[in-house]
Amino acid sequence: MKHYDVIVVGGGHAGTEAAHAASRMGATVGLVTLRADTIGAMSCNPAIGGLGKGHLVREIDALDGIMGRAADRAGIQFRLLNRRKGPAVQGPRAQADRKLYRQTILSEMTGSPLIEIVEGEVTDLITVTGRVAGVVLADGVELSGAAVILTAGTFLNGVIHVGDRRQPGGRVGDRPSVRLAERITELGLPVARLKTGTPPRLDGRSINWAVLEMQPGDDDPTLFSYLNKKPFARQVSCGITHTNGHTHEIIRTNLGRSAMYGGHIEGVGPRYCPSIEDKIVRFSDKDSHQVFLEPEGLDDSTVYPNGISTSLPADVQEDYVRSIKGLESAIITQPGYAIEYTYVDPRSLRYSLELRELPGLYLAGQINGTTGYEEAAAQGLVAGINAARSAQGRDAIQFRRSESYIGVMIDDLVTRGVSEPYRMFTSRAEYRLTLRADNADQRLTALGRQLGCVGDMRWRAFSEKREALESAREMLESHLLTPNQAAEAGIKVRLDGQRRSAYEFLSFPDVTFDDLIRIQPDFATIGLEAREQLSRDSLYAQYVERQKLSAESLKRDEDVKIPADFNYLAVAGLSSELKEKLDRTRPETLAQASRINGMTPAALTLLLALVRKEAKRLKSG
Repeated sequence: MKHYDVIVVGGGHAGTEAAHAASRMGATVGLVTLRADTIGAMSCNPAIGGLGKGHLVREIDALDGIMGRAADRAGIQFRLLNRRKGPAVQGPRAQADRKLYRQTILSEMTGSPLIEIVEGEVTDLITVTGRVAGVVLADGVELSGAAVILTAGTFLNGVIHVGDRRQPGGRVGDRPSVRLAERITELGLPVARLKTGTPPRLDGRSINWAVLEMQPGDDDPTLFSYLNKKPFARQVSCGITHTNGHTHEIIRTNLGRSAMYGGHIEGVGPRYCPSIEDKIVRFSDKDSHQVFLEPEGLDDSTVYPNGISTSLPADVQEDYVRSIKGLESAIITQPGYAIEYTYVDPRSLRYSLELRELPGLYLAGQINGTTGYEEAAAQGLVAGINAARSAQGRDAIQFRRSESYIGVMIDDLVTRGVSEPYRMFTSRAEYRLTLRADNADQRLTALGRQLGCVGDMRWRAFSEKREALESAREMLESHLLTPNQAAEAGIKVRLDGQRRSAYEFLSFPDVTFDDLIRIQPDFATIGLEAREQLSRDSLYAQYVERQKLSAESLKRDEDVKIPADFNYLAVAGLSSELKEKLDRTRPETLAQASRINGMTPAALTLLLALVRKEAKRLKSG
């Protein structure tokens, strides 16, 4: 029987990130996938990043993950969303060449000597004394491992819907994982169904681009990886068009033929990425919806019409697509479809993404009820790190919500669960002024180095950047100016006699580095990258200090651990409903308990007292 430290099931965004993270930790990895040529495939839209999602990719990169580097390699259009707003809510996004992205990810997998790709279907789990210790393939081959990570995506009992026609599938062209889904159900894991969808693909040569508005990328592209400075591939523009009254009438007339509205799907879909049918019903007052026509590759004529996901029959799809400006003669190369799949309630997981009731088994990606490449990859990274640590006999690492969007997402999942596919937004983070996309490396790279998942090349680049930043900040903070000196340089300031540092003045509205250089020419020696970073840091400096105090309070609560066998049902003074929620979720810390729906300050105080009493008893005993 072949043995690996970590076995990863699935070669999508979660699986590849998990495999690479575990290998960076020094673990041997068996990456099991149905087909090696689909490793790193972008099943839905050919894009990476966005608001909230871009923050996750930057954090993955700061921990030496692969998604950001692959997106940079494959990026054919880069845009920084919310550019006119503050840095805290700006999100990098890249349109990607599907083939280049897949090739880059596969290269990362084959380039690691510790990763072995195994083609096959996992149909069973090997358990030894209540712990997962390997997997069984469809052909009977057994693989043993100290830890197993399931990243099944939409493959668990996946069913594809186009109108009233349905067929088994994890995505178009790939069969679902039925036997593994049955095994998971047999294990008694809490499961339910969700659904997602995709729009029809169009032949770009049949689109009348001349009548459409075109959207180019940014002139100064913002990339994902801190190691890259400029795009690798040729840049292109996307087209923009809109649905209209005729489009909406076609869809309304055929709602009964939609898989979703025809009653063929029981799973809940993503509210923030609705199908075109949902848009027409939920936003009936709108007479048009924007559609982005996104090229899928530099040498591929396929176009992804972002904004018209559907489960309507193919003939209706053709009718409504051709009612849209510029698409009057459009040829559909692949109809859109909805896909329904099984997921596991993430409240059954620890912060490490290991199942509480089945040690040795980790879950990452859409199997945990999330949607999106970025959310999947971030979970894969965490599962890979913790699975490797477990195989090496080390304790799990928890990413805190006060330190990363990764921590926010995992805490949301394991504490609150999901009622619809979970998507990351900046609004989910209480500390978003400090958790910016631009400073992910400052927040996480040192931690990653400490964990062992950040390599020498990245560490050298980060250390040089950190040194330059610290030196520049010290230079600015040590140069004090009186209000009169600042006013003479053209800086608007209250003449209150208070001396302020150049760094403080940098946070003032309309004050730029050029203004400071006029006052002190030595500031011209500060590099452009350091100038931009310090300008962003100074903007939020006073707010960051407040959030730091709040985060420290949260950290104190997170440090109060609740025993794994704590008997919530026996706690007098808690409502029956809250007892049941606590018993089902089994929070690991007081902070996690505080975020359970229905938790009150009084109940939290009672829990804290009981936990401290129990800790004192154990210590004295």
